[in-house]
Amino acid sequence: MEYERERSNLVRTLRERRISERTLKAISKVPRHLFVPSIHISHAYVDSPLSIGYAQTISAPHMVAIMCDLLELQEGHEVLEIGTGSGYNAAVMAEIIGKKGRIYSMERIEKLAKSASESLEKAGYSNVDVILGDGSLGYPEHAPYDRICVTASAPDTPKPLVEQLKKGGIMVLPEGDTYQNLYVIRKSMDGEITKENRGGVVFVPLVGDHGFNAFTGNR
Repeated sequence: MEYERERSNLVRTLRERRISERTLKAISKVPRHLFVPSIHISHAYVDSPLSIGYAQTISAPHMVAIMCDLLELQEGHEVLEIGTGSGYNAAVMAEIIGKKGRIYSMERIEKLAKSASESLEKAGYSNVDVILGDGSLGYPEHAPYDRICVTASAPDTPKPLVEQLKKGGIMVLPEGDTYQNLYVIRKSMDGEITKENRGGVVFVPLVGDHGFNAFTGNR
């Protein structure tokens, strides 16, 4: 199979980071080479971020894996993703939640949304809907969500996303500008919010009404 050796080597590298076997199994099935620009195809299975144009990146596989583990994804979950990008992160989550689950993925850049939709279709993922819009506002049409995954760094936790998280749900998102941290936010069954810092990261900024300004980088 094309790229099978490279994908196996990637999984072996990620296993050393103590990624769960469930997430590793998903990554072993996702054809990452379908989600990277042709100029980077030779690096599709290198564990590093890659440019996808429009000042955006496809996250390093280890970061995708870490976020999937922190989300504690289960089969049948409904997931809101903020920042479709290439579509790769959505594909990995789609493998984990299975055909009974659904992912609604928000992307603000029209050409990336179109490209990601095409890549997801080509890779065979029919349980992901890519929606063009301001991800910082969430997607109330199908709320509340079991899980929310944010793949761009916000100045602070967007209130609409907290509101759209189901009771008992988990949201994972980076926050910060120059210095960013990855947070795990949980909503208890009585609606109480807890927030845990899981360490420093580097993501592109979340642009939108509850994010950073598209031109200045400020709120």
